[in-house]
Amino acid sequence: MPNKLVILDRDGVINKDSADYIKRADEWEPLPGSLEAISRLNAAGYKVVIASNQSGLGRGYFTIDDLNAMHAKLRQLLAEKGGVIDAIFICPHKPGDNCHCRKPFPGLFEEIKLRYKIDRTTHIVAVGDSLRDLQAAAAAGFKPWLVLTGNGQKTRQDPAFPADTPISEDLAAMVSSFLAEIGTSAI
Repeated sequence: MPNKLVILDRDGVINKDSADYIKRADEWEPLPGSLEAISRLNAAGYKVVIASNQSGLGRGYFTIDDLNAMHAKLRQLLAEKGGVIDAIFICPHKPGDNCHCRKPFPGLFEEIKLRYKIDRTTHIVAVGDSLRDLQAAAAAGFKPWLVLTGNGQKTRQDPAFPADTPISEDLAAMVSSFLAEIGTSAI
């Protein structure tokens, strides 16, 4: 049986992004309709996981406790909408650390494949707002999908942007298109 899983980037897809980083739970604000969109995926039988670069940890901008508080807020607000995040995968490294888990490298996605026992033939969508999100997803064999929130408008203009990548205005529009594409009706 195929895995019913959707992978989301966090900043710029689920919540508002900031060039100064999101450092505390009180700075973490969901984008309009994003939590409802995750709940709709859950209602359609999909597990939702997050794959997110969080170099603010490695840079010392916030602590793991701060990050956990942000994710607790996400989970609480999402639960109020009837949704759940199954797992959160993060890369805490700085760009110069040359790790394999920092997007655009596929390490986070490879971890997800191991955790959920996904093979290359499984059709899994990975949603992001940055070129590195899309590159990492494609490198791991997942279907990238761009949202125009966060860095999405800039990403769409990048000469390296793959022309065949689906694009949606935001996560809510992406979920509507995705569920229509697979023929699932959800609340």
